[in-house]
Amino acid sequence: MKKRFENKVAVVTGASSGIGEALARALAAEGAHTVLAARNATRLEQIVSEIRAAGGEAAAVQADVTDPEACKALMDRTVELYGGIDILICNAGLSMRALFDDVDLAVLHRLMDVNFWGTVYCTKYALPMLQRSHGSLVGISSVAGLHGLPGRTGYSASKYAMTGFLETVRIENIKKGLHVMVACPGFTASNVRFSALTADGSPQGETPRNEAGMMTAEQVAQIVMRGILRRKRLCLMEFEGRATHFIKKFAPAFLDRMFYKVMAREPDSPLK
Repeated sequence: MKKRFENKVAVVTGASSGIGEALARALAAEGAHTVLAARNATRLEQIVSEIRAAGGEAAAVQADVTDPEACKALMDRTVELYGGIDILICNAGLSMRALFDDVDLAVLHRLMDVNFWGTVYCTKYALPMLQRSHGSLVGISSVAGLHGLPGRTGYSASKYAMTGFLETVRIENIKKGLHVMVACPGFTASNVRFSALTADGSPQGETPRNEAGMMTAEQVAQIVMRGILRRKRLCLMEFEGRATHFIKKFAPAFLDRMFYKVMAREPDSPLK
């Protein structure tokens, strides 16, 4: 039976853990030639070895998405290895947890550098190949990119910026056959909260939320892949995301209050 992504060339950033790792493994299992990118070269090589041992095709490229030259080198290496690019998934991301009153502005700059500029740089250098293949450009955004998330000003701002950028790229490429999708997972059991930055820029180190009932990174990966196959514009994952998208249209003030209450209930919440 033909695999769903047979011989497609996919690049996944932030692929050393969490959603990015799950996407890389799932795409390779479905026949894609998958290029994994992240800063942790050792972890990338380990994942690639496991993918190949399972019969998949993958390669690792160490890259920091905040460096435009590294992003260009990533795309050049992908073309060198596999001849083109059919799918780019901009997944590399960083979160935060602090009130805007308290946060060091350098934290917000760091969030924008990784989440927004990392998407811009990778898209810039992959775009000619994606246009030729009529491929898919995917940004892993968040429910925080649909409505402001208190205590996460830099995170929400960066995800909103990502969405605006990707939507504009979609419109500019209407006649070129490029598929652009914004994927918005809700809270997911992944490493993103462990590395989330606090007010002074230090890593949070542990998640304040109970992750037992959250979606897994593997579940998110399967939903994203279905969205790519269906060439969806917006990929909402579960009730939380769909409800946010719907309520925002009709009762945004109510949604503000609900988000405040939910985030204020977190252990050690910065909200008073």
